[in-house]
Amino acid sequence: MRLPSVHKETYMRKYELMTIYPTADDRFKAGTDAVRSVLAEFGATIEKEEPYGDRDLTYEVKKQNRGRFLLLTVKANPGKIVDIDRQFKLNNDLLKYLFVKLDEE
Repeated sequence: MRLPSVHKETYMRKYELMTIYPTADDRFKAGTDAVRSVLAEFGATIEKEEPYGDRDLTYEVKKQNRGRFLLLTVKANPGKIVDIDRQFKLNNDLLKYLFVKLDEE
């Protein structure tokens, strides 16, 4: 889908963002605060948050065997996802994350 150049800066697409944090409460809070801050910095809005609780990880990630999962529904500018991704990689309190583009309804 090609967007007109006039609307590229204001166009917002809906994404699901699955995030995994360490299970320690202080690191979970620091990680979620950092994720919210980065999203807000790049103009994204969080529409919904669904906690999935603590779960065992299939393999060790950043020396962690368990993680606390949180699913976010986010509206963001598609051109800013790469910048958000770059900032998430610098966050040590975020073990893993995955953006999934949702179909437009």
